This record gives sequence, structure tokens and C-alpha cells, in this order.
Amino acid sequence: MKDLATGCRDVPLLRERGQREVFCGLTAIVWLHRKMQDAFFLVVGSRTCAHLLQSAAGVMIFAEPRFGTLILEETDLAGLADAHDELDREVEKLLSRRSDIRRLFLVGSCPSEVIKLDLEKAAERLSARHAPGTRVVNFSGSGIETTFTQGEDACLAAIAQGLPATEKRQLVLAGALPDVAQRQALDLLERMGVGPVAVLPTMDAGDPLAVGTNTVFALVQPFLAETHAALVRRGARHIPAAFPFGEQGTTAWLRAIAREFGVDDATFETVTAAPRDRARRAVARAAEPLSGRSLFLFPDSQLEIPLARFLTRECGMRAIEIGTPYVHRDIVGPDMELIADDPVFSEGQDVERQLDRARAACPDLTVCGLGLANPLEAEGLTTKWAIELVFTPIHFYEQAGDLAGLFSRPIRRRETLRLEMAG
Repeated sequence: MKDLATGCRDVPLLRERGQREVFCGLTAIVWLHRKMQDAFFLVVGSRTCAHLLQSAAGVMIFAEPRFGTLILEETDLAGLADAHDELDREVEKLLSRRSDIRRLFLVGSCPSEVIKLDLEKAAERLSARHAPGTRVVNFSGSGIETTFTQGEDACLAAIAQGLPATEKRQLVLAGALPDVAQRQALDLLERMGVGPVAVLPTMDAGDPLAVGTNTVFALVQPFLAETHAALVRRGARHIPAAFPFGEQGTTAWLRAIAREFGVDDATFETVTAAPRDRARRAVARAAEPLSGRSLFLFPDSQLEIPLARFLTRECGMRAIEIGTPYVHRDIVGPDMELIADDPVFSEGQDVERQLDRARAACPDLTVCGLGLANPLEAEGLTTKWAIELVFTPIHFYEQAGDLAGLFSRPIRRRETLRLEMAG
């Protein structure tokens, strides 16, 4: 058993560099385009990229989405056509048809990066041409070397690099949240007297957001390493804290911000006491089937370490292995400090080796990607789809019980099936 004073922050990692099983970074567009109402995401990629986005987003035929794909044809890939000329023409057409676009993101993909299409230079050229009405920004959504949540990280880092400078004392919340969770966070901070508070990404291009040496920022997602680095380069300072999953994580996250802004203990208790109590009671009800159960997490979204902290500390589970694509200790260190047992922490993936370890451990619950879940279910393991945790509101007090329920439902389902088969 680890001492809770240090937890697992400094434990050695099992680093694996083999076959991986993850989604493409382009899928981040599915939630980002909903958070930025005046933005358009133009993927420069193949027909496969277009099919992925359409199937992931479930766009209705009559909807006019805020994303699209500029498809690279055989002549582009073979270097027989000037891709930059074609890109300029298509952007011109898009902006003439959609006057509401104030931010245009040129999103790199595996095909555009393989042929070395310089979308960064293209964004600079197009931004100068279409200013001030539309700003054009480039980021990579390629899935060659990354996992899917890094699409958001690359997008927000690109935005942060181009923000105006300010000397104003302020808090920036970095990371895209479902609207219901974002409103709760802003309400709690406002009631504590913390402010001014800005959010990255902003809903509209005209929303005020600048950054400077008097800016402090708190991450709401653990996969924002490049965004973290971009804000630090701009002079901002990170407020390290456990992530706001569950009652304990939310309280630790809020308390770190409260201390930074000089909020006294009495005010903090007044604001948080009631929602903390609701969260504790909701987690206790939903987590009953989880207590004493073993847990194995495959690397997928980079949410794994904070979720493992929640499941072990607040739901009574025992983690066997916590796999995650990347471990950034400056970001997830506070969560690692709160994991007391001795799980294996694995970074990266060699999927066949990890499958062997999971089968040997025979955990009560395995959290993994869609591609692994069905085969493991067929082998008798109980699984939880990791991607659902990205698309579902799970942050802050009011979602704490729902978060525990996402993990307890597969176990309840398995027990119900066993009883039916036995009967």
C-alpha cells in the first residue's frame, strides 16, 4: 500500500511502443464544432476522413454542419495538381457561401501530412487574405502518432498561440465541456467570488479572451498537454489540481482555484457544502456494485488516470493496471498522488501484450475501446466503452453519480444476465 502523502506520482511506468488501438484525432471535431458557434472545421483529407466524420457525428441530411472535408484526389496525392491552388479556391467558395464563419480551421489528416501539404503556411496566407472577417488557423487531427483527444489539444493550442496579450489578472478554464458542466463550474466560481473567468474555447470569435503574465489557468481535461505548454509560453501559470471527476476531485479542483484567489474557508464551505453532499450520496448509491471490484484500463482517451483515482478513492475499486496513451506528470500528478494502491501504470500500448495481461488478471471491469470491447465480452470479461466517457457529461458535483453509474451499469448488466441464465 502506498503512503497517501505521495501516492503513485513518482512510480515507474511500463512504457510500451507496439500496436495501438485508438480512434483518429479528427473525431474531436464532433464536439468542438458544437462549442464554437461561428467556426468551421475544414478537414484536408481523404474520403475515409469524410466517412469517419459523418458516421461519428450522425449528421442529419438536412442539417448544415460546421465541418466538412476537402477531399484529396489521386492527382493531389500523386503531386499532379497544385493542392494549394485548389485549397484556396475551395476556401473562397466556402466563405462566400457561409458568411457566418468567423473562424476557419484547416485540419490536417494522415493523407495531407503524408504528402507534406503545408497547411500552416496556407492558414497564414488565407488568414491575411480574409481578415478581419475570418481568421484561419491550422491544427493536426492526424491519427498516425496520436490518440483521438489530441485533436482537441492541438486545436486549443493553436488558438492559444494566436491570442492577444493582456496584463489583466484572470482565470482561464481550458478545455471543452458540455454546456451543463460548464455552467455549473462558472456558477460555483462566481459564487465564491473568483473572477474574471474566461473559457478556452470561446463560443464566438468576438468573446473576449487574451492571455498574459497575470493569467492563471486550470485545465478541465487531462489530455491538454500542448494547450498547457502553449499557455505557459504565453506567460500564463497553471494551477495544478486533481481533475473535477466525482466529489473529491471536484472539491480538490475548486479548492486549488479558491486558494489562488484568496477565497476563505468559510465561503468555500458555504458554496460547496450542499453540492458536495449531493455528490457523495449520489456516488454512494450508484457505486454500490463497484465496491471491492477489480479494474483494468486500456489506453484510450487520456482520461484514464483521473478516472482511476475516482473509481479507487470514491467507488472502492481496486486498479490492476491503468493504461493511458501518455503520462504528463505535471498535469495528472495530483491525481496520481491520490491513488494509494500499487497498480501498474502503462504508457503507450502494445495491444497484444496488454490483452494477455488483462486475460491473466481477469478483472471485474475492463475499460477499453470499441474495437476490444466486443471480443473481450465474448471471452467473458465485463467491459465499459471508453469513448462514452468523452461524449457524456461527467465533470463536477452534479454529474458525480452519473459518472459512477456509467461504470456500475456493465456490472449490473452482467449479473442480471447470469441470473437469467441460471434461472
